[in-house]
Amino acid sequence: MEFLSVFLIALGLSADCFAVALSASIANRNHSPLQVIKVSFSFGFFQALMPVIGWLAGKTIVDFIASFDHWVAFALLVFVGGKMLWESFRSEEDEKSADVSRGLLLLTLSIATSLDALAVGLAFAFEDVNIWLASPTIGVTSFAISALGFLIGTKVGKIFGKRAEALGGLILIGIGIRILLEHLL
Repeated sequence: MEFLSVFLIALGLSADCFAVALSASIANRNHSPLQVIKVSFSFGFFQALMPVIGWLAGKTIVDFIASFDHWVAFALLVFVGGKMLWESFRSEEDEKSADVSRGLLLLTLSIATSLDALAVGLAFAFEDVNIWLASPTIGVTSFAISALGFLIGTKVGKIFGKRAEALGGLILIGIGIRILLEHLL
């Protein structure tokens, strides 16, 4: 598989990272550059790691995970999106936005956005793709796309305020529903 194909796959895998970063920056427009780098790095790291795990694990573990990975991603994204939607209806003085650059929330979002990359890693094993070239390509692309999502989301959030936060929550819920429907249909 040539580099262009791997890059296009990387762009596809990074779409969820972009949407989550966009939503997070809409919900909390005061992210420091360090927080943006931290979240983008985490998303890129997990996007790079999951194909390697899929590539190494082979068919057995992917079959086990494939039976429920869509439910896990759905539940995580609907939970976080629902929380953002709920927060969009709260008054400014009640507001205390969650910091997506810390702890369990960062880990949860990083895993939820990278589950599809696990299956891609398995496909790479069958296609005899050089995983040591593909994995960093996916990671760096996801890092850059996540940072871009933060930049765009900050601008959108400043313009549209709380309505943009509600939209960000709906985007996450929509991604969760899309993942679930893709696997069920």
